[in-house]
Amino acid sequence: MTGLPSFNEALRVWARIGCLSFGGPAAQIAMMQREVVDQRHWVSDRRFLHALNFCMLLPGPEAMQLATYLGWLMHGVKGGLAAGLLFILPGALVMLVLSFIYAALGDVPLIAGLFFGLKCAVLILVVEALLRVAKRALKGALPWTLAAAAFVALFVFGLPFPVVVLAAAAIGYAAPGAFAAGGHGKPREGAPAALDAALAADPGRIAAMAPMARRAGLIAVALWVWPVALLMPLGGVFADIAWFFSKMAIVTFGGAYAVLAYVAQEAVENYRWLSAPEMLAGLGLAETTPGPLILVLQFVGFLAGWRDSGALGAVAGATLTLWVTFLPCFAWIFLGAPYVEKLHDVPRLKGALAGVTAAVVGVIANLALWFGLRVIFGRMVDGPLALALPDVWSLQPTALLLSLLAGVCLFRFKLGVVPVLGVTAAAGLLLSLIGL
Repeated sequence: MTGLPSFNEALRVWARIGCLSFGGPAAQIAMMQREVVDQRHWVSDRRFLHALNFCMLLPGPEAMQLATYLGWLMHGVKGGLAAGLLFILPGALVMLVLSFIYAALGDVPLIAGLFFGLKCAVLILVVEALLRVAKRALKGALPWTLAAAAFVALFVFGLPFPVVVLAAAAIGYAAPGAFAAGGHGKPREGAPAALDAALAADPGRIAAMAPMARRAGLIAVALWVWPVALLMPLGGVFADIAWFFSKMAIVTFGGAYAVLAYVAQEAVENYRWLSAPEMLAGLGLAETTPGPLILVLQFVGFLAGWRDSGALGAVAGATLTLWVTFLPCFAWIFLGAPYVEKLHDVPRLKGALAGVTAAVVGVIANLALWFGLRVIFGRMVDGPLALALPDVWSLQPTALLLSLLAGVCLFRFKLGVVPVLGVTAAAGLLLSLIGL
């Protein structure tokens, strides 16, 4: 590689990544690294990991923001927009179709059996995410303490998710030395990649790109804020969607799993846009589509609009959710990109990220328990401290069986996300055919 790829060449690669980015952020980041680092040598491993660490500091889906940042480095604002949008749009279109199928046919026994299998598989996938994040994040006494405190704060005392995240960030910022060095591995050395060579040949490249990036970031903020400002005085479900998911865009540190407990509890128990089983079904749909897992929020917005205004309302709700969820992601990247080199070397910012990552373990544990109780048991009752506890007599053997099947597929046979979802969905369909 003697120079940067053309914009059209990069466009084809970003489209390929967007259409094949199944399996959650870890798989998506690995695929991106394979495409732009290993196979094409556009970006060096060191710069790729540097960019990833920056994106981990930001709220929102880190894989989508990583694509946006790399696209910006290679081709400016248009490159960032192309990479970010192509990472989102294929999955969003698939999710819209699946949402229509679910809303129109979810009560048909065969379709209900299919989605029931998906819900049971998703429970096991959340447990697997908990174990994976815990293994990476909990190294030392303080991280373990933060994880436990986050779980208790959410499950027992019902503290707001943003409060937990901000408190963890503050602790990490104040005591960065208490966290073991994290990161994503040591970068490999090698010949200069195309981007590194271009930056070495033109040291002023980043500075020259900075003004346009800042303008693009401010435009993204304006486009994000204006529908919220217009809808809030009107009230109603669409104002609630705009406000609620705008808040999510600011506090979604730690990936989709980390924020889902808060979203699920608010959407189910406060706004009553959907039920807990429907939330699980939406997560199952998001797991089967390419793109960021946070697309499950599109499903929530879709059902909220569907129940308020029918099919047109559903499309409006899904579109509005996508708008206020992802425009902030572009804003964070374009506003912060010119300062990445400085941010990367600030130890206290790394400590804040480590604190959030440790708390995320407790957040995901809360999510796993919250979902699990509602999948395995048919009824919840009030317990001490206003805790919702399962009625042991409402145990659902079919749900337990399908969850165990998903666990065997994932942990024993090491199947990927899509095969696990396929096996359990097919098993749910089969059980519905035989009347179980």
